[in-house]
Amino acid sequence: MILKDYYWFFQSAIPEKMCQQIIDTAKEKQIQVGVTATEAKKLKEKNKLSKKDILDLKKQRHSNVVWMEDPWIFNLIQPFINEANKNAGWNYQWDWSESAQFTIYNKNQHYDWHCDTFDKPYNCPNLPNKHGRIRKLSVTISLSDPKDYKGGELEFDFRNHPSKISNKVICKEILPRGSVVVFPSFVWHRVKPVTKGTRYSLVIWNIGFPFK
Repeated sequence: MILKDYYWFFQSAIPEKMCQQIIDTAKEKQIQVGVTATEAKKLKEKNKLSKKDILDLKKQRHSNVVWMEDPWIFNLIQPFINEANKNAGWNYQWDWSESAQFTIYNKNQHYDWHCDTFDKPYNCPNLPNKHGRIRKLSVTISLSDPKDYKGGELEFDFRNHPSKISNKVICKEILPRGSVVVFPSFVWHRVKPVTKGTRYSLVIWNIGFPFK
């Protein structure tokens, strides 16, 4: 799919006090190893990962996460998703936000190229808000002061874009603390390795029924 705008941003939109509140709230919850869909499936089937699974995972994704479902977080972020969806001209129909993922990237941690969508809609009849839906809009929020870390750049790859120049773009707009970036979930992206300090971010996937 070719788009006019592959992402929409709001710089320094979340007050620093609220960024810190998200960080403090997340640190009170259980911290887990961030996994990909492949490893998540293996965990569901075997309840553990082998040494090879862990090595393969760290090549693709190396981070720690906390899952958050605090209503005030969604009330804070969802208006930006709606505004970006309208201003960018995507106008995607969505009706539910998945659990927010607070992500910790320490030195040498990263998340290589990926997109957030799957090849099939969710098949989970016991979760009516999720069943039959797909990820349509992703949002990531920078919670860290850029002075507190180096590296960890959010980079997009606008594959299938008609331009003849490089399709890879580093999203510099997300650098100021509290900045919000919204993009279609099929857009490829990565978080480059952090080389110093710690980068905190929040990601929310917003879902709806398949495109018609």
